[in-house]
Amino acid sequence: MSRRRRATKRQTDPDPVYQSVILSKFINKVMYGGKKSVARGIVYRALEKFAGRVKTDNPLEAFEQAIENSKPSLEVKTRRIGGANYQVPIEIPGDRRTAMAMQWIILNSRSKPGRAMEEALASELTDCYNNQGSTIKKKDDTHRMAEANKAFAHYKW
Repeated sequence: MSRRRRATKRQTDPDPVYQSVILSKFINKVMYGGKKSVARGIVYRALEKFAGRVKTDNPLEAFEQAIENSKPSLEVKTRRIGGANYQVPIEIPGDRRTAMAMQWIILNSRSKPGRAMEEALASELTDCYNNQGSTIKKKDDTHRMAEANKAFAHYKW
């Protein structure tokens, strides 16, 4: 970690179809091996399937709602104090919340065997939109762990 100055955040250009920065970041996370056009195709086809499943005319709003439903608000970090390790619950900054939600959705989509990525992504987004599925379970587990270690919250700094 640099001692001189903080790293500056880079601006992400919005995606060409929906003009959304959050969707552009999602496409970048789906991208494998620098193949952005392949990632765009997968995400756009998944969004169309997802919009058909949740019966909405604006897939971008439904996508943002699915991301919002899967964002965690608390996590635990390990702190070493006096020879003991404590799991200290901390609040997550907004950018990290979004990044974690996207990573979980993509990870759970990739782990579904025997399905095309666009199909798996559409089903995972549908599950997140309906507050169910493996991504929401991961979020609830994270919150449950933070709640269980609430006694160590005074070690936060």
